[in-house]
Amino acid sequence: MLRFAPSPTGDMHIGNLRAAIFNYLMAQKLQQPFIIRIEDTDLERNIDNKDKQILQILDCFNIKYDDIIYQSNNFPLHRELAHKLLKEGKAFYCYCSKEFLESKREEAKKNKLAFRYDDTWAQLEKGNKQTSPIIRLRANIDISFHDSIRGKLQFHSNELDSFVIMRNDIPTYNFACSIDDREMSYIIRGEDHISNTPKQILIQRALGFNTKIQYAHLPLILNEAHKKMSKRDKASSVEWLLSQDLEAQAIANYLILLGNSKLEQHIGELFTYQECLSHFSIEHISSNAARFDYKKLLQINRDVLRNSLRNERNKHSVYVKLQNALDRQLESCNKKSQLNISQNFEEMILLYAQEVSTTAELIAHCCNIFVPIATKRERLQEFHREFDTLVQLLHKQPNFTNYVDMKNYLVAESQLKGKAFFKPLRMILSGQEHGIELDKLYSVLKQHIPFILTL
Repeated sequence: MLRFAPSPTGDMHIGNLRAAIFNYLMAQKLQQPFIIRIEDTDLERNIDNKDKQILQILDCFNIKYDDIIYQSNNFPLHRELAHKLLKEGKAFYCYCSKEFLESKREEAKKNKLAFRYDDTWAQLEKGNKQTSPIIRLRANIDISFHDSIRGKLQFHSNELDSFVIMRNDIPTYNFACSIDDREMSYIIRGEDHISNTPKQILIQRALGFNTKIQYAHLPLILNEAHKKMSKRDKASSVEWLLSQDLEAQAIANYLILLGNSKLEQHIGELFTYQECLSHFSIEHISSNAARFDYKKLLQINRDVLRNSLRNERNKHSVYVKLQNALDRQLESCNKKSQLNISQNFEEMILLYAQEVSTTAELIAHCCNIFVPIATKRERLQEFHREFDTLVQLLHKQPNFTNYVDMKNYLVAESQLKGKAFFKPLRMILSGQEHGIELDKLYSVLKQHIPFILTL
C-alpha cells in the first residue's frame, strides 16, 4: 500500500503535488492500493475546508485513490500505543518546562555544541504543577535505511536524543505517522523528511511492527535564484499555476520529468500517466536539487494544448470559452455577436495555437481581432493616417480569395509601403502590432473582415 499524506494547514505546494503523483504512479506500477491520509493532527493550524481543496486538486490532476483517512480519527489508537510504550519502559514521562529546555539550548549554543536532550532531566521539575508532562521515546541505537534515490543513509545513536511522541494527549507528527504507516510498503516524500525517517523507524521498532518500508526522499525544488521554493514564490503554489491557465497534464508531466533526464529521453514531454509507467523508475531521479523552470513548463503546456485540440471534447471546451469571451466583448461594444465559433473558427484556433502557451492566451489573441476599430487605432503608436486610409480601402475592396491579391490592391490604391503599410494593416486584422504572418492570418480571417470593419 502507498499513501499521500497532505496537511490541511495551507495551499498545496508543487513539492506536495510531486510526491502525490509519484506515490500514485508507484502504486500503479506495483499494483497496490493507494490512499489519501489527511494529516489533521495540528489542531491549531488546520484550516477549514483545506482538505476538500486538496481533494479537488487531486481530482483535477486525475489522481485516483482507494480511500481517504483522517489521521485525527486514529487518536485513540495513538494514545493506546503510547501508554503501551510507557508500560514497557520504552517511553517515559518528561516534566521539563519550556523555560528549562530553552535555557539548556542557550547553554549548548554558548558552548558551540549541538543541543541534545539528556534523559536525566526528565524528573527534575516533576513537582511543578504548571508543567504538564509529555511522553518521550528512548532513542539509543543506530538507525540505517536504504533510500531509493540516495542509497544507504545512516544515523548514529549520538545524533538521536529521546524525542517527544505525545504532548497534551495529542500525538506528535512522527508518532502518528509511524503508527499509521504500519501497512505501507513504499513511502515517497520530500527530502525535508529525511530527519524524520530514523525517528519513525525507531517508533515502529519499539512498537514491534514488522514493517518493511522502502523509502524515497525527493530532492528539493529550487526557484530561479537557486534557493528553496517558498510561499513567497508564486509558482510554488499549485493553485496559482492552475490560475495561470496551465493544463494539469502539463504541470504533472513537468514535475514527473524534473530531475529525471532518462525518463524524458524515453518518452519525451507528451504522455499520460499510463504511458510513462513502463519507463518510470524512482531510482532514475537525480538526488540533486532541481531548479523550477517556468519557461520549460510553458513550453510543455504549449505542446499539451496543441495536442489536446486534436481531441473533439477538448476542442469543444475551447470553443465554448472563446464563444463566451467574444459574446461578452461584443455586448460591451453594443454589438450583437454574429460569430459562430464552432463553425468558422477552427482554422483560426489551430493557427494561434502554434503561437501561444495557454488557452487564455489563445482566447485573448482571437478576441483582439474583434475589438473596435477605434481601439485598434489607439493601440498604434504611429501611422494613424495610414490606418484610416486602409480601413476606407478595405470597406471598398472586392472579395479577394487570397492575401497577395488583397495586398496588391491596397498597395496600389494607397501608395503605402514598408512599415507604413504593414503595421496598420496588421493592427486592423489582428488587433496587435506583432504576430502571425499576414498571409496565414488573412486566409482564416477573410470571411470575417466585413464584420470586423463594422466594430
